[in-house]
Amino acid sequence: MTFAQPYWLILLIFIPLVGWSSWRTASSRAGMRFSFTKAIGDTRSTWKTKLRWLPSLLRVSGLTLAILAMARPQNLNVIQERFAEGVDIMMVLDTSTSMRAEDFRPNRFEAAKAVGAEFIQGRTSDRVGLIVFAANAYTQAPLTLDYAFLTQMLAEVEVGVIEDGTAIGTALAMAVNRLKDTEAKSKVVILLTDGQNNRGELSPETAAEVAKTLGVRVYSIGVGQYGEAPFVVDHPFAGRQRRMVPVEIDEEMLQAVADMTGGKYFRATNNRALQDIYVQIGELEKTKIEERVYTDFEEQFPMFLFPGLGLLFLEVLLASTLFRRFP
Repeated sequence: MTFAQPYWLILLIFIPLVGWSSWRTASSRAGMRFSFTKAIGDTRSTWKTKLRWLPSLLRVSGLTLAILAMARPQNLNVIQERFAEGVDIMMVLDTSTSMRAEDFRPNRFEAAKAVGAEFIQGRTSDRVGLIVFAANAYTQAPLTLDYAFLTQMLAEVEVGVIEDGTAIGTALAMAVNRLKDTEAKSKVVILLTDGQNNRGELSPETAAEVAKTLGVRVYSIGVGQYGEAPFVVDHPFAGRQRRMVPVEIDEEMLQAVADMTGGKYFRATNNRALQDIYVQIGELEKTKIEERVYTDFEEQFPMFLFPGLGLLFLEVLLASTLFRRFP
């Protein structure tokens, strides 16, 4: 509840003064005078005597309610309508064996999955899908608003299930194909890889041309530190060995794909950098939300005014009848 004219509430500070004045007047006013009081010395107090404060209470209560009514109490009903213009996003994740390199913690692949899951949970009304690739590309999850399902599907992705290789062009083309018929005004591909395109019949540049034609932006991410990165290999005789392998990311190609489609290229060299990149992409692809607010005011002053006038009338009536004092 709110008040349309709250300045009337200032009068409430005088209510205690009115109550005190009424009580003092009623207490000090003399009743009927007797020249000899011994005859009535044992007279007990009646209920009227015990309730002599009632008119003062009625006056104070009535005036309080009247002042509240003057302040125009209102019930405020607010209706909000939200219209979200979501973004359709296809996440494309490299699952080649090189993603097991340990320049990230615990490795590139697990770091990419963890940060990708955070990105998914941070969306509100965007449809997100997932494509995984190595030598071939597969749709792990179509575009969906069920982020719990999508997160679960991302968690189930593993390195080594798909034949090894890096078919970037094929994966990008599949993602664009998933987005081509959607009605979203903003269509985005987030392409994450740590290598060079060495499999598939379609080049990344050709797939980027198609993406540009269909209005799909590509944000490409190259993951891996500069120089060499530690990598654990299984030796048939020596067992598991940790070796340093060269990091070979085709940054020129990833930059060209992003520029061609109006997107942006990022290089992540550690977990923190990868998190920051996804935050930047989230800021660049914010969901547009339109909010309309409808406000309805319902006047509530009668529920204070009429009881207040009733109490004042009752106070005058009782003071003139049952509680009438004789001078």
